[in-house]
Amino acid sequence: MEESFRYCLFLARNHYENFPVASLIVPKNLRPYIAAVYAFARIADDFADEKSYEGLRLDLLKAWENELKNIFVVPPTHPVFIALRETISRFKIPISLFYDLLTAFKMDVMVKRYQDFEQILNYCRYSANPVGRIVLYIMGYPAPTFLEYSDYICTALQLANFWQDVAIDLEKDRIYLPLEDMQRFGLYEENITSKHYSAQFKKLLTFEVHRTLELFERGKPLIHKIPGRFGLELRLTWHGGTTILRKILSGHCNVFEHRPRLGLLDVPLLLLKSIRKK
Repeated sequence: MEESFRYCLFLARNHYENFPVASLIVPKNLRPYIAAVYAFARIADDFADEKSYEGLRLDLLKAWENELKNIFVVPPTHPVFIALRETISRFKIPISLFYDLLTAFKMDVMVKRYQDFEQILNYCRYSANPVGRIVLYIMGYPAPTFLEYSDYICTALQLANFWQDVAIDLEKDRIYLPLEDMQRFGLYEENITSKHYSAQFKKLLTFEVHRTLELFERGKPLIHKIPGRFGLELRLTWHGGTTILRKILSGHCNVFEHRPRLGLLDVPLLLLKSIRKK
């Protein structure tokens, strides 16, 4: 068991993403369980995205799903599922949340365009919201109201990442800007794939950023209801996401030329706002 958790922690600490595994804010005794969730999602995400798995993606995701289906039927042998089984049992996490994540990874393989905003929100229900809910279960705050607020924040974080990474996602032939919204602002797919910045594109992304900020606001009560270090982590995450969106706006939404990101100069203000519970 300990060896399996060490394997998951190794995966978490040796990857570049900002999953809150190695964060000192997360209590040390809970980091292995967060790492188990991360490892499950990290490997599935690699199946969906890494070039080396081209042509095998759906088969590998199906095999990963079968491991999940059998997790309480046959004692698992894979270290990720050994650790995940203990995590699910200890914190009484609904296993449906892990199936939701796998649904999102399958969508990554099969869906490259989204007709309208509702389709994007549906994707976020599978890709982002389960992560927040799982973390709340592990941290001991699975109240229904908290889960609802978490969904708003996680969806907003996912959308912020989409608007930040419009140019990067094109390299994987993915466009998350809703086609309906593009047409509304007089844009076509070719305007996006050619990375052509225009007044119409600025209006489109401004529109998307503002409604994403509204989602952040709808979830904001959560960051004031959770005490201690986890509450601080939530506030940092919330302020980080909204700061990215404001950087997009201050850069006139030209994400083709400049990818907005948080820098060292942003850290003091983020910490100040988070500590003061702004």
